[in-house]
Amino acid sequence: MKVPLLDLKPQYQQLKDEILAVTEEIYESQYFILGPRVVSLEEDIARYCRCSHAVGVSSGTDALLISLMAARVGQEDRVLTSPYSFFATAGAISRVGARPVFADIDPDTYNLDPESVKQTLSKMSSGERSSIKALIPVHLYGQCADMDPLLGIAREENWVVIEDAAQAIGAEYKGSRAGTMGDTGCFSFFPSKNLGAFGDGGVVTTNSDSLCKRLKILRVHGSAPKYYHRLVGGNFRLDAFQAAIVSVKLNYLDGWTSERQRNAETYRQLFGDAGLEDRITLPVERENRHIYNQFVIRVVSDRDDLRKFLADAGIATEVYYPVPLHLQECFADLGYRKGDFPVAEQAAECSLALPIYPELTRDQQAYVVEKIRDFYTNLS
Repeated sequence: MKVPLLDLKPQYQQLKDEILAVTEEIYESQYFILGPRVVSLEEDIARYCRCSHAVGVSSGTDALLISLMAARVGQEDRVLTSPYSFFATAGAISRVGARPVFADIDPDTYNLDPESVKQTLSKMSSGERSSIKALIPVHLYGQCADMDPLLGIAREENWVVIEDAAQAIGAEYKGSRAGTMGDTGCFSFFPSKNLGAFGDGGVVTTNSDSLCKRLKILRVHGSAPKYYHRLVGGNFRLDAFQAAIVSVKLNYLDGWTSERQRNAETYRQLFGDAGLEDRITLPVERENRHIYNQFVIRVVSDRDDLRKFLADAGIATEVYYPVPLHLQECFADLGYRKGDFPVAEQAAECSLALPIYPELTRDQQAYVVEKIRDFYTNLS
């Protein structure tokens, strides 16, 4: 049996006629960049996320970048974030000339730990602390970070809060949707996301009228009106084809999320029956809406050997992420060392993402768990 990490073909077959219709419409309209289709998607996303505004942009990475630019974060500034995330989280900080500052993660959720944030601040000089201009909490794998204490710290320190919600569209924290609790929320429409385009795309959400206006100016090289540049921005525009495809898919998102949640529950049942509690730790789901962009288990030992064993059995897995951001070569000048963030470093050594996409069958899931059990039986 083959079990891919993600299989988008069934989804495309389900939506093929709708997608071909909207792409034909764009050919006829000749609005290829921004235009009515992007405006329509922005309105739909704002409604879905329960916020005032959404601004379509060229990628999730650019959503982070333009949010930092809109917040006027730049040279000599610092931005505090998680060391355990996709590279773009910290990369965007460096690209605006600011300096990433890290705090460790919660051992249960792998999201930024508020207590570690406090500890990081306590070790900084008053000058270093005052140079922090923003906080980027990451809603990793589809589960929101513990936002109340993080927002409380941000208010005390007068920080801008930029939510990295790339993996978390539709996730909720105490009734609030991801991307609506901070000053801006940053989402990705990369094809592997729960709401994915057929290429790159992203969106920024906000409840601020002034930030929305600034974001829209920055995404077109800072021009308002056209060819009259008030700011130095960039080419961060969302194209109409991706917007149209995402608009079609948005109508199905809640159903797909329910399937992901059902698959997560099936894994819990299957692993419970397999008796692997001493070998495998399952994801911890807090009392919020987890949308399971990834289903990441923690493997006590032999993670890489297990991954190879599963690959040989036709089961695809992935490691998100094998090297924490503070140990990446490009950030060596920040002065971090191995051991600085032990929870993030342990996560890099033991995490393993299993297939969780909506169309995954129970038989496929049973096969995954069976092969994991076989691996550990052979070790005994």
